[in-house]
Amino acid sequence: MRDVDSLASWHADWKGLRVVVLGLGVTGFSVADTLAELGAAVLVTAAKATPERRQMLEVIGAEFVDESSLDLETFDPELVVVSPGYPLTHPVLTWAAARGVPVWGDIELAWRVRDKLGDPADWIAVTGTNGKTTTVQLVTHLLESAGLRAAAVGNIGVPVLDAIRYPAGFDVLVVELSSFQLHWMPRTGPGAIAPASSAVLNIADDHLDFHGSREAYAEAKGTVYWNTRLACVYNRADEATMHLVEEAEVHEGCRAVSFGLDTPGPSDLGMVGDLVVDRAFLDSRHKEALELTTHGELAEAGLASPHMVANVLAAAALVRSVGMTPESVRAGLATFRVDHHRTEVIATRDGVVWVDDSKATNPHAADAALRSFASVVWIVGGLLKGVDIAPLVLQHKSRLRGAVVIGVNRLPVVEAFARHAPEVPLIEVDATDTDGVMPHAVRIAGGMASQGDTVLMAPAAASMDQFIDYADRGDRFARAVAEHLGGAGDDDDAHPGTPDTGGTGTGSSAG
Repeated sequence: MRDVDSLASWHADWKGLRVVVLGLGVTGFSVADTLAELGAAVLVTAAKATPERRQMLEVIGAEFVDESSLDLETFDPELVVVSPGYPLTHPVLTWAAARGVPVWGDIELAWRVRDKLGDPADWIAVTGTNGKTTTVQLVTHLLESAGLRAAAVGNIGVPVLDAIRYPAGFDVLVVELSSFQLHWMPRTGPGAIAPASSAVLNIADDHLDFHGSREAYAEAKGTVYWNTRLACVYNRADEATMHLVEEAEVHEGCRAVSFGLDTPGPSDLGMVGDLVVDRAFLDSRHKEALELTTHGELAEAGLASPHMVANVLAAAALVRSVGMTPESVRAGLATFRVDHHRTEVIATRDGVVWVDDSKATNPHAADAALRSFASVVWIVGGLLKGVDIAPLVLQHKSRLRGAVVIGVNRLPVVEAFARHAPEVPLIEVDATDTDGVMPHAVRIAGGMASQGDTVLMAPAAASMDQFIDYADRGDRFARAVAEHLGGAGDDDDAHPGTPDTGGTGTGSSAG
């Protein structure tokens, strides 16, 4: 069996290497395509695959075998590359562990072959329970607005391997990393990434069904800091992120830089009154601060809520660490716009605001969304991923005017309300067909809401029990709202509602 650990360059000898690729989604195909281009013998396996994907594998010279027909002993792989999210108990992974066959994720493979086009791009790595996607988009937009060739890749939807092979190349790859991807990333050796700068935005219970414990989940997140060269950016309102920095082995000279909504000290970014300021990346940081923007300017860009300001501060720290000027940061922020399904105002009618935060796929993200509004009719429920929603219900019951519970398994949500907020009116949506869920939920929520309320669809749960993904869930919510209001959109204020800025800003509805 070949020593695969020695394969640390695109230009190494990959020819004939027997590789099993587990999964045929976007990531799995990018892995198979890359390995086939390198000359490896590629066998892709998955529980199901569309005819189109199977045909694409034939075109690139890879083979597909359904999991039920897979014969690992005959193929005798020298390497397994696993797509994010496969359970650790999957037969292919247990087989590899028992025989000492290396298992990589797509990120490790991408780091090893990042030199295809010569000098590789710098990486900025971002993770956290929430805020990843918005922060990665912010960083990418800021770098591009300063004239750099940057790409948002990884868990955001564009495989890193596709960017590695893009003919024009990039100056910087801004890599969103999920805990699934981080689980498979080594901390040392040729497959360990060494980003220019890195960030863990926050830590809250999520994906415990995969990791087994909060400690294991946090440990996976902390891997992003290892080997960082310039700056480890952490959230000073979330002590767990600071400890992850302290535990990481980094390059000499790498700095720990915090962000938060309070007044920053030297080596921090934060808020002074209405000003967003940097006290980290200036020589006179013990006496002075640099103004990056104002809260008013962020409001014009839709970034004024506490969790969005926190994302801005994290992104600013990352781009300042790689040399962007304060003037460039300010100019870039002025032209940024938040993606869909992230605390997105869908419509306003009769003083009721309708908000889509379908990206709030866990309680931590929903917490940030709920904090943004004073009086809420909450559409909640879905796949809870082993997380207890009860603390969230208890924390926000005073602002809830009603709750509409969706999802196949609604019982944990209903029980949480019964224990902690029995006074809050609650109605379950028992529609089982995907087409009927959102129209029913919207009609109920509309009946509960009155002037001054926000109908907030922030489910605190994943979507795949009833929808394709969070975007499908959000799109269906928006269509149902339009139908419920007779096709009307914002016929009152463009961005109505009064955000409650008393929140900590440590979470986010994004990422």
